[in-house]
Amino acid sequence: MGLFSKDIKTMEDLFLHTLQDVYYAENQIVKSLPKMIEKSTNRELASGLRNHLAETEQQVNRLDQAFKALGQTPKGTDCPAMDGLIEEADNVAGEIEDKKVLDAAIIGSAQAIEHYEISRYGTHIAWAEELGHDNVIRFLKANLREEKAADKKLTTLAEAQLNRKAAGTRVAAARMSIAKRIEKPARGKAKKK
Repeated sequence: MGLFSKDIKTMEDLFLHTLQDVYYAENQIVKSLPKMIEKSTNRELASGLRNHLAETEQQVNRLDQAFKALGQTPKGTDCPAMDGLIEEADNVAGEIEDKKVLDAAIIGSAQAIEHYEISRYGTHIAWAEELGHDNVIRFLKANLREEKAADKKLTTLAEAQLNRKAAGTRVAAARMSIAKRIEKPARGKAKKK
């Protein structure tokens, strides 16, 4: 059932479908985070991602409880958006040799994933309120709080050190390149004499 499927006729259908979407997304994140952790070279980043993996597993448990509170069996439905974000993260990380730049890329990819989840949970909370699903709002709000906190931690780590280190690598490489260009003509002139 796609988002614009004829199977979605009511707001209740839409709410359940997107709850299945985020359930699938969270389970995919549980599968993909270990790869991001393994590729991380910064200890603080790897530790933060490990902590978020444990949180994500708890988020899946909360979604299980939300489905049960709605009288539904927990199940996911394909989420092309999350699949794309994870695929992009894998592709970008596979192309970067410089470990400092790789860590910055991992943070950027993780934040793209967090932002998707934040938008989904915000929408779900609004819809749950509108539909009178007060019995699931606390689960959704707890997940949203954790996603926002994870995004804030990633931002702090990126701005405090990892982006600067990654940019420093580029600056250092540019300086070396300039130095080599300046050095070559000087050597050429010396040979002509």
